[in-house]
Amino acid sequence: MRDWRSGWSAEHFNQGTIDAMGDDNMQVSCSPAECRYRRVVLADDHRVVAQGIEHLLEGRFDSIELVSSGEELVEAVRRDPPDVVVADISMPGLTGIQALRRMREEGYEMPVVFLTMHDESSMAAEAIRAGARGYVLKSAAGEELVRALAGVMGGHTYVTPTLAADAITNAGRQQYVLTDKQLRILEYVARGLRSKQIAYELGVSVRTIESHKYAIMQELGVHGTLELVRKAEHEGLIRH
Repeated sequence: MRDWRSGWSAEHFNQGTIDAMGDDNMQVSCSPAECRYRRVVLADDHRVVAQGIEHLLEGRFDSIELVSSGEELVEAVRRDPPDVVVADISMPGLTGIQALRRMREEGYEMPVVFLTMHDESSMAAEAIRAGARGYVLKSAAGEELVRALAGVMGGHTYVTPTLAADAITNAGRQQYVLTDKQLRILEYVARGLRSKQIAYELGVSVRTIESHKYAIMQELGVHGTLELVRKAEHEGLIRH
């Protein structure tokens, strides 16, 4: 399979289709080719990818700003809030989802569309729960991304069709308040690591791990490790 980073450009996008969380008759305020907006911020730590997206969106935005990390994305939004954000999920420092949560906490409500390689419906559901309005795979972007942007700017939510059904189901599940460190600990627990091993991996004390593990169990309403793992997997909290 060809590496998507190799020679990536706008011409490598594939034609996509619109999916509006079950609304097959979604209408947008203008056709994808006609929609034009003031400003978009593109966040991707792979410069070639970002430049390809920039080329694709030229003529549809008066201003296109490229950033390469979650922190830079938050700063760009603070400096001049855009009409929309297009962001990768995996970036140095803050992830795209962490950056989105921070922006929402600070009161920024512009639509955010994730353009990512992560093709897990649980990840799409996490993004939607965090406040994303769109989720598009890099392997099927191009006109799909353009139409997704037109859709979210019209007040709709877009998820790549192959992930939409499961993502909607997962997004509707109960939300749990777990920190990023607790989610990492949960993943280690699911892999069968003991508290001492997890403590070594994370560079903290065994007591710290046990404290986090107890807090996670309290949050999920379970009383044992096996029950914890089963509940976490059922709720889509563990990424394999």
